[in-house]
Amino acid sequence: MYSVTKTIQFCYGHRLLNYKGKCRYLHGHNGKVEIELSSTTLDQRGMVRDFSEIKDAIQGWIDKNLDHKMILCKRDPAFPALRKLNEPLFVLDDNPTAENLAKLIYKQTKQLGFPVTSVRLWETNQSFATYQPRAHSP
Repeated sequence: MYSVTKTIQFCYGHRLLNYKGKCRYLHGHNGKVEIELSSTTLDQRGMVRDFSEIKDAIQGWIDKNLDHKMILCKRDPAFPALRKLNEPLFVLDDNPTAENLAKLIYKQTKQLGFPVTSVRLWETNQSFATYQPRAHSP
């Protein structure tokens, strides 16, 4: 098995619903995402995928949709007010936890046609969440 990992950095804001700690307030992060692609074979160039292809597609999507956006759950009471103010938003069905953001980026990477095996989102320099779907048994 071959694998490559691309790291992409972006800034975002969020807050967590039904949470008692400091993250219940609107705040921001300098996030970093590690996207791992894997394959049992290499392409004609000898690559799983070219790093620049990964950057162009996935970082392009992150820059357009998540970078410098307030990422909120659609049930967040702040959502209507921020939308009315034309603040840059990205809305999720679920709480915008590191776990849910890692899953979101995984699903988008898969949808873009990449052989993604895991996504790790670093919320801080000391804390990260990983999304890796369970391997299916034969």
